[in-house]
Amino acid sequence: MEARLQSSVMVDALKRRAESSGGFAAILAKGDRDAGAILVILAERGRKLRMLERALQPDGRYAWQDVGGQTFENEQETSTFLERRQKYDPDLWIIELDIASAERFAAEMNLTL
Repeated sequence: MEARLQSSVMVDALKRRAESSGGFAAILAKGDRDAGAILVILAERGRKLRMLERALQPDGRYAWQDVGGQTFENEQETSTFLERRQKYDPDLWIIELDIASAERFAAEMNLTL
């Protein structure tokens, strides 16, 4: 069995990586330091594009997956969704990354983190 990286360390790594690329990172909700789920909102120039969540795979490793069916046209719907998720999982981390080439960043997340 592979040792798991603490959630707080993963969030910090994502934040630093975004900022080192000239982006901005905001932790919207702090979850359990050791094992909280992580939800990432990727934005580019203030426009939210994708929502990803770190999910355990059948082989025991983690991978970043799109949170299904999410659109960002309606800010209220997005807020409601996030509130529901936090109510369901109070250990959830939510981090928003506003970074150039957000799609490239998302593709690289599974390769490097």
